[in-house]
Amino acid sequence: MEYIYLGNSGLRVPKYILGTVPFSGTNGFEAAGNVKEEEARRMVDLSLEAGINMFDTANLYSKGDAERVLGAAIRGRRDEVLLTSKTGFPIGDNPNALGASRNNILTSIDQSLERLGTDYIDLYFVHLWDGQTPIEETVETMTSLVKSGKIRHWGVSNYSGWALARTYSIAEQPGYIPPISQQIYYTPEAREAEYELLPAGKELGIGSMIWSPLGEGLLNGKIGRNKKTPVDTRQGGGWPEPWVQEQERLYQVIDALEEVAARHGASVPQIAYSWVRDRPNVGPIVIAARNEEQLKGNIASFDIQLTKEEQDMIESVARPEPIYPLWHRAMNSLELGSPSEIPYLQGYKKSMGLEE
Repeated sequence: MEYIYLGNSGLRVPKYILGTVPFSGTNGFEAAGNVKEEEARRMVDLSLEAGINMFDTANLYSKGDAERVLGAAIRGRRDEVLLTSKTGFPIGDNPNALGASRNNILTSIDQSLERLGTDYIDLYFVHLWDGQTPIEETVETMTSLVKSGKIRHWGVSNYSGWALARTYSIAEQPGYIPPISQQIYYTPEAREAEYELLPAGKELGIGSMIWSPLGEGLLNGKIGRNKKTPVDTRQGGGWPEPWVQEQERLYQVIDALEEVAARHGASVPQIAYSWVRDRPNVGPIVIAARNEEQLKGNIASFDIQLTKEEQDMIESVARPEPIYPLWHRAMNSLELGSPSEIPYLQGYKKSMGLEE
């Protein structure tokens, strides 16, 4: 396993992180999986054997039950692992139990620590943008948690580019501690993060951690043009996300993944993980599994190296449209782009038929 520094910090994390959305499978998360404590502990074993020592969860997942299952799975080996968790989504009726307010963050962290059976979390995320709470309040609260030792680093998730930059600009003021990571959605089909979030993360020193590189089950290899989605999957079990821009576009991505997978004797998920892992500006990616067999296959994808031609084949199918001002910059001033955005600008130039 490769280890990388996360953003502008001294925290070294594995390139693959195990996500825990399938843990527990209760309180509305039944379609995501039902990994209970014994199997979760075995998954932690397999992950550690492969060099994956970081585990991602949230108070949202099964409304706290996923944290409880993860806490039981790591019991007795806290010093061997890195933990993340998140808060922000409403999980009850309390009008203050949501968002990025001081009240919610301070309450949530204590609840998560108790469920996880630990006295600190290595990386704590604001799970979604809260445009009603002053950013200063959020930054000050997260800074206080770092200084108190309850968390060691903090990050944000599902922010827009301007919200990320605004948060960072406040957090870099004296007395505050900036976030070191953003957790964002990015797949071979869903490429919107290339517009601003991935370049912004690189420029600001905020590591881009990718959640659900398989598109919340869309790229699990069981969905396709002439396939009926199995009921024992997220997408077949009534999972509401994600929004798909165009169904035919999704099928074209799956076709490309299937073609590359056949070349490598691999699965569609393995190729999707490999492609996302090696994209520009991408930090660690969060993998997940509903059982040990899936986990072993997902971990094995780390050893798959796609050729440039294979990477380009997948990239070209769902390249984002060159929206303004990106088409204008790609057309007129590509050479003035930051290194973090030039690869995307080059792609837009190809889309416009202007490549040399």
